[in-house]
Amino acid sequence: MLNIVLFGPPGAGKGTQSERLIAKYDLVHLSTGDIFRSNIKGETDLGKLAKSYMDQGQLVPDSVTIDMLRSEVLKHENTNGFIFDGFPRTNAQAEALDAFLDSLNTSITLMVALEVEENELKTRLMKRAEVSGRADDANPEVIANRIAVYNNETAPVKSFYQNQNKFVAIDGIGSIDDITLRIFSAIDPHL
Repeated sequence: MLNIVLFGPPGAGKGTQSERLIAKYDLVHLSTGDIFRSNIKGETDLGKLAKSYMDQGQLVPDSVTIDMLRSEVLKHENTNGFIFDGFPRTNAQAEALDAFLDSLNTSITLMVALEVEENELKTRLMKRAEVSGRADDANPEVIANRIAVYNNETAPVKSFYQNQNKFVAIDGIGSIDDITLRIFSAIDPHL
């Protein structure tokens, strides 16, 4: 089973690249952001709770995120693997994900980290807000806070996978096709 953690700050291109990874490797895409947005749109209790954190640019608590993700993984018994997009965001989540996958006799194959400098991220997010209508992408203060939260709380997770020799950094600047080829080159040796 091929299990990829797609990693990077808001606006790095994870959603765009996920679509290409799904097409090539026939993986199930699990985006915590999409799962949260679906719950928010449906006005579920979880959605309301997640929205209260997301509106402030904060992370949703680990316990909520892990339980929700576990439920999504178990819906896909016969799969080639998963792309975890937006998860894990903390070392506690990474440890919980490892333990959960171990219970299914599988593990994370590779963490693919898209690296993009901060000014480019801000530009991309503002452009995405124009197209998608996502309010969290339109407010410069929320964007700055989301990037700061990523740098302070999420970025340290890469060391968790570096210590397992499962981390690869990908230059996230350039054409979408060039970035995709860099990612495929990193993943293919693990098949």
